[in-house]
Amino acid sequence: MPKRILQGTVTSDKNDQTVTVLVERRFTHALLHKTVRKTKKYRAHDPQNQFKVGDSVRIQECAPISKSKRWEVVTA
Repeated sequence: MPKRILQGTVTSDKNDQTVTVLVERRFTHALLHKTVRKTKKYRAHDPQNQFKVGDSVRIQECAPISKSKRWEVVTA
C-alpha cells in the first residue's frame, strides 16, 4: 500500500528534530454546495532541524517514531 503524502506549512519548530505542519484540505459541502476549508496539524520528524516556521513542506507517512510522530518531512 503506498504511503500518503501531504503538503502543508510549518507552524512550529521549537522541538528538537520535530516540526508541526498545518495541512489544509478543501471540499464541497454535501448539502450547502459551498467550499469548506478544514485544517489539521501533524507532527513530523525533521532529523537535521532544517525547516523553519513558514516553510512549505511535504510530509510522508512512516512507522511510529515517538508517541505523537507518525510522519516524516520529505522535501521543502
